[in-house]
Amino acid sequence: MQGLGFCHNFSTLPVPTIYQGILMASELIKHVSDASFEADVLQSTQPVLVDYWAEWCGPCKMIAPILEEIATSYEGKLQIAKMNVDENRDIPAKFGIRGIPTLMLFKDGQLAATKVGAMSKSQMTAFIDQQLA
Repeated sequence: MQGLGFCHNFSTLPVPTIYQGILMASELIKHVSDASFEADVLQSTQPVLVDYWAEWCGPCKMIAPILEEIATSYEGKLQIAKMNVDENRDIPAKFGIRGIPTLMLFKDGQLAATKVGAMSKSQMTAFIDQQLA
């Protein structure tokens, strides 16, 4: 799929320690695939924030610890899911993912909002809070 090689460079954001174990994410974060997307995201009883990412993407690694914090802060109100775009191509193509990281918030089985690019924790919580209000 064209466009997945693009990764935003947000050099103005503060860079936290990069988490090498991005695949060893918190148990509160669900790793979804093309096959599990409908059950894990579209049929979820909670809103789901899906992070489309890749291992080689620096900004994706930058927001990983923020997503860990968000998963804890919003436990019971919001499910965090991650989808590796290199391993799953169908769903990113269906939703027109052209750059990563891309965050999509789904409510009641429908796409409610999209943000492309890395963001700070305050920007991410504002994005989420606006959708959950």
